[in-house]
Amino acid sequence: MKLQNLVTIVTGASQGLGRAIAEEFVKEGAHIAICARDGALLETVKNRLEELAGSGQRILTSAGDVTSPEQMRELFRRTEQEIGLIDVLVNNAGVYGPKGPSESVDLDEWSRALEINLFGTFIPTRFAIAQMKTKGGGKIINLSGGGATNPLPRLSAYAAAKAAVVRLTETLAEELRESAIMVNAVAPGPLNTRLLDEVLEAGPELVGTEFYDKALKQRETGGAPLEKGAALCVYLASSASDGITGKLISALWDPWERLHDFRAQLERSDIYTLRRIVPEDRGEKF
Repeated sequence: MKLQNLVTIVTGASQGLGRAIAEEFVKEGAHIAICARDGALLETVKNRLEELAGSGQRILTSAGDVTSPEQMRELFRRTEQEIGLIDVLVNNAGVYGPKGPSESVDLDEWSRALEINLFGTFIPTRFAIAQMKTKGGGKIINLSGGGATNPLPRLSAYAAAKAAVVRLTETLAEELRESAIMVNAVAPGPLNTRLLDEVLEAGPELVGTEFYDKALKQRETGGAPLEKGAALCVYLASSASDGITGKLISALWDPWERLHDFRAQLERSDIYTLRRIVPEDRGEKF
């Protein structure tokens, strides 16, 4: 039981990766509060989590919007009151936002996507930090992905927000080193979730032929297993990853199961971080 008795909040937990993360955390012994906007779906997830839970494990649901400070304050208040001060926060809630050429997408939709993906990570994190400092430490795990490390034409709001989430992760990791609060980001790989369905529904005219064809192939091949990303989140929440902070880690491509063996090399290095590439890095001299 890698997460025995750890108090955890998972946002965007009503379906997809968020639900998979919640299930793995419960299997590993965590008490958990799950949050999403759809209260009916949350109750379905809660029923499943209660089936997986052992004696004494506590499960809490709270319908809410991660961009609302008032609703997030209430989520953290209820969690503290009914379960305890939190040990782990998983910021999973996110959306693709508007799809299409940047000059023609709806500006309000573009702004809302940034709000959900970036503000919806920052706002819960603020409340988590306060509780974790009181408790003497904790783990914050932010979901990022390909949008952070590669251009995503016609999905500019998502790409911009996810890159910002990674730099926020790196910045908070430095701010919180002395507080024993570790902050990392996870790239779970291409997942066959509602986001993939949105791309296929939008069609090649909006998302571009290349991205659409990749999505079709992903649907056919099954995409990355949800369990892989969820297992990485378990690792980052557990004591095995203590001391690893400020990193963007790929569930598919990085040897995360044994990153603790390289703790000394990772500490304060720029491995697994966003950095500017200069000509010398590519054998050029300008």
